[in-house]
Amino acid sequence: AAGKLEVSMPAVVEVESGGTARIECNFYIPGNGSYTYISWSYMDRNNQVKLCRIMDNEIVEENVDYKGRLSVGEDKALFISKVTVQDPRTFVCQVEAGSHGMGENRTELHVYKVPEAPEITANPTGISVQSSDISQIAQCVSRNSFPPPNITWHKNGEQLQPEEKTVKTPATLTRESSGLYTVSSTLFARVTREDRNSLYHCTVHYWLWGQRRAVESRRVNVTVFYPAEHVKLQIVPSSALVKEGDDVKLVCEADGNPAPVFSFYKRKQEDNWQDLTSLADTNSGVLNLHNVNKSTSGLYRCQTLDLDDMRQLEEDVALVVNYIEEVRVKMEPSSPLQEGDSVRLSCDAHSPLSLAYQWRDEKGSKVAEGNQLFLSNLTFETSSKFICKVMAPSVPGLEQSKQVAVAVQGKPRIVAISSPLYVRQDEVVNLTCKAIAFPRPSVHWNVNGTAHEYVENQHIASNLTVRVNHDLLRAGAMCRVSNALGVSEKHIQLLDQKTPESKGVIIVAIIVCILVVAVLGSVIYFLHKKGKIPCGRAGKQDITKPEARKDKMVVEVKSDKLSEEVGLLQGANGEKRPAADQVGQSVVHCPS
Repeated sequence: AAGKLEVSMPAVVEVESGGTARIECNFYIPGNGSYTYISWSYMDRNNQVKLCRIMDNEIVEENVDYKGRLSVGEDKALFISKVTVQDPRTFVCQVEAGSHGMGENRTELHVYKVPEAPEITANPTGISVQSSDISQIAQCVSRNSFPPPNITWHKNGEQLQPEEKTVKTPATLTRESSGLYTVSSTLFARVTREDRNSLYHCTVHYWLWGQRRAVESRRVNVTVFYPAEHVKLQIVPSSALVKEGDDVKLVCEADGNPAPVFSFYKRKQEDNWQDLTSLADTNSGVLNLHNVNKSTSGLYRCQTLDLDDMRQLEEDVALVVNYIEEVRVKMEPSSPLQEGDSVRLSCDAHSPLSLAYQWRDEKGSKVAEGNQLFLSNLTFETSSKFICKVMAPSVPGLEQSKQVAVAVQGKPRIVAISSPLYVRQDEVVNLTCKAIAFPRPSVHWNVNGTAHEYVENQHIASNLTVRVNHDLLRAGAMCRVSNALGVSEKHIQLLDQKTPESKGVIIVAIIVCILVVAVLGSVIYFLHKKGKIPCGRAGKQDITKPEARKDKMVVEVKSDKLSEEVGLLQGANGEKRPAADQVGQSVVHCPS
């Protein structure tokens, strides 16, 4: 064997369509001899077709079909570029080595094209479970592959095996002009109502590098038609929470596909049913009841009709509309109430539910819980209206209210008046008088003017617009409020705004005079101490006798208005003063 020419080649070479195939031809020549030429050919059926001859690393002969696509590497490997699906053949390498003779070997060239992802199309019309024949579920197509692949079918992830009466998967194989293959497979199978949620897909299988590969399609669901077996009728919202005034839906559902025709009825008597189908949406199975009340309660029926087998199903449900009615408020005592009295309010209502009671005043503020409200020591200010609010805690939002008026009677009471009021002569002013009473009183003034009245609950306010004159300043005005139970009146005093100003000016003037006298007295005393004013025994004068003295020094400070305000000073000090003191005279004596 060591002295024999040997040629070795791989059994199989795989290459993708459009790529370049590399076919090795390794040989051993004893004694490191050289080859004369290498000849490449391929088998066409049983005939050997020459491809090319290589001498001195150059291709000297070339097959016309492969012209421009062949090349030789340094290791004598043959390269075929731009491989097509027509190239899969058995290639033969022959080595001529002179005296060592000739040797050859063979390689199979496999060309492949990975198929495109399969396209699946589900039956668009739907399938009936009552069909006597097996129906088409979906179709799967795989394009542009080489060699042709194989297609399998799966339901919910499990492969389906063809069975004569339940599953069929016929396939068609088409070779395109490009030499690539398109494979189509169709799944036929029987369906049941459980298949309404089944998912189907196909898988394309092919070989690559000696291994089995696969690519899956997307999952699809088919429409399955089946008759209804059960029907359900329910109230939305829940019947336990329905209250008067609500909008209610009666929803009828059947488990058939397509949905059957729905009809609605309400029982009037034992065997008498009122047809409400005209008020319902028969396609969706919804009956709308708006603004329900007590009379809406009753037994309702939904009836279905399957048009395929004319089978009827029905279901009943009881609708209970919760309500509160006949809210009453009783007042004890019921006789007219006077200020200081007490009263008890009792509230009652009718309902099949457990009720809770609450009391509120006319402003909406809660004043008590329970069905009774006790009010003591009533006054006009006590809220004149109270509201009994009745609620059903088990049904949120279910409530009714009743209002009662608590009228406290009594003669008027004046609660506000604009007195005293400072005014000016000839000024236009508003006089205000506000009172509270029930029954509603009337307001009268003892002076003429323009009156405006405002009423709020038991309060009445009167504004009188008048012009101030001498008589009004002197006498004031009287507000008189009266009703059938009595009279109240109050006096409004008007004061001239000039009076307090004059008093202030006089008081300031008197204080200034006193200060001036004090300053002058201090100056005279200071001059005498300095000797500026001579005083001696010879020149001593008795200034207590002013009529006999010619050199007396008297300092006086008088106010022009002093005589006018003597009465004011007397009133301010609470006592009378001597006239000499009132004139503000100051006499200074020089000491002997």
